[in-house]
Amino acid sequence: MRGVALVISALLVGALAGAVVPAARAADAPRGQLVANANACMGCHAVDRKLVGPSFQQIAAKYKGDAQAPAKLSRKVKDGGSGVWGMIPMPAHQSMSDADIRAVVDWVLAGAPSR
Repeated sequence: MRGVALVISALLVGALAGAVVPAARAADAPRGQLVANANACMGCHAVDRKLVGPSFQQIAAKYKGDAQAPAKLSRKVKDGGSGVWGMIPMPAHQSMSDADIRAVVDWVLAGAPSR
């Protein structure tokens, strides 16, 4: 019986250690990336390749040097839209806070870097 308890303890310690590492990595990620992951942005966008919508790097390149880009993109995320990148519309994200939207937009415009 004691052997079984030791095996179970070892498995639990290993499982907990495995859970801590991803949490530590997530804490190192930029806030915009964390918000994007938590709000299904990654279902339609990827950092470096087109999925349903353009990649975050494509968006950054398109809006590079545009001082109005943060406001334009924040409004687009909040209200949704279509026609800029193709026929498939981006849904509105009315439930996202303005601060979360701005964190994602700033991260995207920075080229969607990860740490």
